[in-house]
Formats: sequence, structure tokens, C-alpha cells
Amino acid sequence: MTRVLDILLSMLALMLLAPLLLPIMVILRFTGEGKVFYLQERVGKDGKMFKIWKFATMLENSPNMTNAYITTHGDPRVLPFGKFLRKSKINELPQLINILKGDISVVGPRPQVKAHLDLYPKDKLADILSIKPGLTGIASLFFRDEESMISHSSLEPKEFYKLYIAPYKAELELWYKKNQNLYTYVMLIGLTVWSVLFSESKLYLKVFKDLPTPPKELIV
Repeated sequence: MTRVLDILLSMLALMLLAPLLLPIMVILRFTGEGKVFYLQERVGKDGKMFKIWKFATMLENSPNMTNAYITTHGDPRVLPFGKFLRKSKINELPQLINILKGDISVVGPRPQVKAHLDLYPKDKLADILSIKPGLTGIASLFFRDEESMISHSSLEPKEFYKLYIAPYKAELELWYKKNQNLYTYVMLIGLTVWSVLFSESKLYLKVFKDLPTPPKELIV
């Protein structure tokens, strides 16, 4: 049932968003480094690797520069137009292609690069990887402004990610696995749309009142 909904929703979204996506592709082609898409290796269900689609928002050599896969607030590797795409989350929309291919679902744990998964609690990885990853999810909503969380800490970004972000992401993904059903699927899609329109809103906290308590270091 979820797979059918994934296909129908992603096809509908691509048709409705075409007037937005096409101009963005043109702008990216003629600005920055001229790259439209960025394909990155991510870890999918059961540890299977796949290439995730994104709009190109950072310098092509970013993975080989400072902080590698961890982006901080005001990161100099982010291209000017890329700042808008990342802030609005529009840079994630090409992943509708990944949904059609079956790499990810509309809703699920965010697929991570292997370097990030290596920072997760080892005893929770198998459970998280047993679920198909998604375009959005409960962790995506909570960590919508992850870059600011990292930048507000005096810790080195990788250390902060390992100590606070990775463990809490794992807790949220396990919460999703426990509560995985059609209601949660539909509500998370609606809450994602709501958070795009009202970026400061924390409505998901009122809808899902049994979420794991976050460490104070993640409250910005």
C-alpha cells in the first residue's frame, strides 16, 4: 500500500512542481559551477548503497574540504543560490526520482552517508537500516535547522554530531519504526508541508506527544 502511495504522490508532485523545478534547473546551469544535480552515495535499506539526487547547492569539491559531509551555518562551501535552496528544502525535491525508482519512500528515516552512519550508536543501526529510508520523516522535521544546532556549539562539528545529533536521530528513527503506519505516514507528509510554509512552527511536537526527549544541547 505504501509503495503505491509513494508512486502516486511522487508522480503528482513532479507534475505539479514542474513550473518551479524547471526554472531552478536553468538558474543552476548558468550560475555557480554550472552543475544542476548532485548525486551522492547514501546507505539505503539493509545497508544497500544508492545514489541520492539533489540540486547542486555546494562546491563540487565540498566532500574533500573542511568538515566534509557536515554543513555548518554560513558554510562558505554553499553557493549563493544554494543557500535559498537549502533553507527552503527545495534542494531535496529531485529525490522524487529516487522515490519512483524505489530507493526511498516518501516517509522514512533520512538516508545517511556512510561517514554519518559510522557515528550512530552501533546497537541501533540494524533496526534503523531495516526500514526503507524516506524523503521526509520525524528526524527531518526535528533537524530542519541542523546547521544552526551545530554552529551554536563550541564543540568541533564532527564531535557534536557524534555526541548529540547521531544518538537522537537514532532515537527518532526507532520511534518511527515503532509507530510506522498509514496515519503516521500521512501526518508526516502534512507536517512537512506545514513546516515548509511555516518554518518556525513545531506543530509536530503537538501531534506526536510521545517523541523521545531531546538533549538540551539540541534546543536552539
